[in-house]
Amino acid sequence: MFMRLVYDEKLAQAAYLIGCQKTGEAIVIDPERDVDRYIELAREHGLRVTAVAETHIHADFVSGAREMGERTGATVYVSGEGGDEWSSQWLDQKLGGGSYAHRVLRDGDTFRVGNIELRAVHTPGHTPEHLSYLVTDLGAGASEPIGMATGDFVFVGDLGRPDLLESAAGQSGAMEPSARRLFATVRKLESVPDFVQVWPGHGAGSACGKALGGVPTSTMGYERRFNPAIRAAGDERGFVAFILSGQPEPPLYFATMKRVNKEGPRVLGGLPDTRELTSAELGALDTGSVALLDTREWASFRDGHVPGALSMPLSRSFNTDAGSLVRADEAIVLVVEASRLEEAVRDLVRIGLDRIEGWCPPEAVAGYAEAGGRLAQIEEVGVETAAGMVEGGVRVLDVRRKTEHDASRIAGSTNIAHTRLADRMDEVPLGDGVLLVHCQGGVRSARASAYLQRMGRRVVNLQGGFGAWAKSQPVER
Repeated sequence: MFMRLVYDEKLAQAAYLIGCQKTGEAIVIDPERDVDRYIELAREHGLRVTAVAETHIHADFVSGAREMGERTGATVYVSGEGGDEWSSQWLDQKLGGGSYAHRVLRDGDTFRVGNIELRAVHTPGHTPEHLSYLVTDLGAGASEPIGMATGDFVFVGDLGRPDLLESAAGQSGAMEPSARRLFATVRKLESVPDFVQVWPGHGAGSACGKALGGVPTSTMGYERRFNPAIRAAGDERGFVAFILSGQPEPPLYFATMKRVNKEGPRVLGGLPDTRELTSAELGALDTGSVALLDTREWASFRDGHVPGALSMPLSRSFNTDAGSLVRADEAIVLVVEASRLEEAVRDLVRIGLDRIEGWCPPEAVAGYAEAGGRLAQIEEVGVETAAGMVEGGVRVLDVRRKTEHDASRIAGSTNIAHTRLADRMDEVPLGDGVLLVHCQGGVRSARASAYLQRMGRRVVNLQGGFGAWAKSQPVER
């Protein structure tokens, strides 16, 4: 048996390529949309992808299952649990007509990829239809599974959050029943041997849980002993309180991803073609209708950018920031180094932002200015100046998570996490006045300040964020 974890550092997402070396067949579990890298990895190891499986309808990235079905003809395995509302609706919509080769799985169903057996285990809680897969290497003579691809059920150090149907998808009253369902599902782990490896769908940094570990894999025995969320499952009431408390605000694009993955992602057939724009074309963009994502470092953006541009450095938070502050229907133009263009395009298509119509290198911004174009700036001030502004009545917007704000804050500040800002603009104070924006260290507030400026607000970013403020100024607890 062959197994490789394919990890996306920015989305903290794990897909698994599992192959039978005797027959040359392989399966990918939970691929992202740009499937060429899984196909190439399989080819490098003498394998061909003949199957693709989803653990559930994902909220944090566009599934590559449909794309893989088109590209390779692989048999698609999806969940048949959870009811019609949680069924994949694209299985009979193959390009050119007809259906994809597919099988809809129920709890306990098995299938083989070469000499490898996969058994579906219904593990609801994170979502109603969620499946995990027990993987047994029959070719090696094994009679028990070597691993369990747990998707968003069991993580290293955590369990998949059960609140997203309510907090991200807007289904009022769904989180507590989902938490109770997750409590019951944890009991299913009792039948899984300690030696079975845990192959989770996410690692540290994912918004699909609150305390995911930085170790990529684990064992069932270790998680039973030391996973705080599993250990909290001694009684239902205590577990529900534990699992729902402290969950971070989900990025705004999560609700869109659920719909896209359920109805069927648009088949790309490859990465979008992007045209290089001239400085003149850059200056002619209507940044009210086109999202101009400027990937330069904050200092360069702050000191001079095309009016209406968004500050989006290619950091680990790029996907989350873009998915929260760019609408799914917006055309996109990138200011990006040529050497990182493909990286940016892949990041965007993985979260459903595939209307990428052009790009230009950072030098084009300077060229636009040299030709007489006006550059915009964002004012950034230190703590002493900010304190004077607050004393003078300037309103404060805290774009940290609610848990951070609740723990300690600038008195009178309004709290809206930057990942939810676009959906809560009516709560942003003082539409006509200057607004002081801060996060913990200045990074999230930089993204938020550029967005607010695009929306026509007058903003000042607090340099060093709340961390700098709290060293010399009073805070409220």
